[in-house]
Amino acid sequence: MSGLRDWFSLVRFSHSVFALPFALCGAWLAAGGPPGWRIAILVVACAVAARTAAMGFNRLVDRSIDAANPRTAQREIPAGKLGPGAVRALVVFASAAFVALAFALNPLAGWLAAPVLLVLLGYSYVKRFSSSAHLVLGLALALAPLGAWVAVRGAIEPDVTPVLWLAGAVLTWVAGFDLIYACQDAEFDRKSGLHSIPARFGVANALRISSALHVATVVALVMVGSTAGLGLAWWIALAVCAGLLVWQHRLVAPNDLSRVDLAFFTLNGWVGVGLFVGLALDRALAHGGV
Repeated sequence: MSGLRDWFSLVRFSHSVFALPFALCGAWLAAGGPPGWRIAILVVACAVAARTAAMGFNRLVDRSIDAANPRTAQREIPAGKLGPGAVRALVVFASAAFVALAFALNPLAGWLAAPVLLVLLGYSYVKRFSSSAHLVLGLALALAPLGAWVAVRGAIEPDVTPVLWLAGAVLTWVAGFDLIYACQDAEFDRKSGLHSIPARFGVANALRISSALHVATVVALVMVGSTAGLGLAWWIALAVCAGLLVWQHRLVAPNDLSRVDLAFFTLNGWVGVGLFVGLALDRALAHGGV
């Protein structure tokens, strides 16, 4: 059981709550409601496989950085709990599973799987040369609702606008909360020659940029509801999630990052879940299912 916990900890399995609800939102938007059990299961499996590959790869290529950072030195590879070879095998297996599952959905999803993996794995190198890593991480997760749309439709069609707005919301949301998280390592990044917005512009400015990104998130989510013709359940969920975003920014300050975990993990986890529940309930009400 201890070894299994190490694997789940390595890939942060519980953090699937960040991308998975938005993948399901993309599927529900594409189908106008539940997309069917087969597609839903395959979408979930693709999301888990892609995220496992991305997290495993990140821990693998960052193992020397993690070992040098006191905050991350006890992660599984630098602490010797898991070996690089075993993690490398996991990345290969998860990547292959993602591609196979994507082809099981439809040909277009399958052919797009490799470029998606390139973004997911390539993110791990960005901080070595650019402060845009936060935005690239946002892009990686923004591919989840877009991929789910393709999974359901098998094509890019004119009514894709709502899911494009949803992808924009995910991009700015993830980049914004990643900025908050990265503030913890601003000094370490500077000393190590790594690039991040907190390291380059300071923690106070990074938190301001994070706030601006989350304002953009709310605007994009408003556009999702408007372009998709969503009803009251969506708008209530959006209002609650906007409140959660405000709350997380009130939890952190340039001179007090002690509550970053609450802001980063707990509140953001509820954002995705809340929006999916609102969307699913809205579509059910629209079709007389509730």
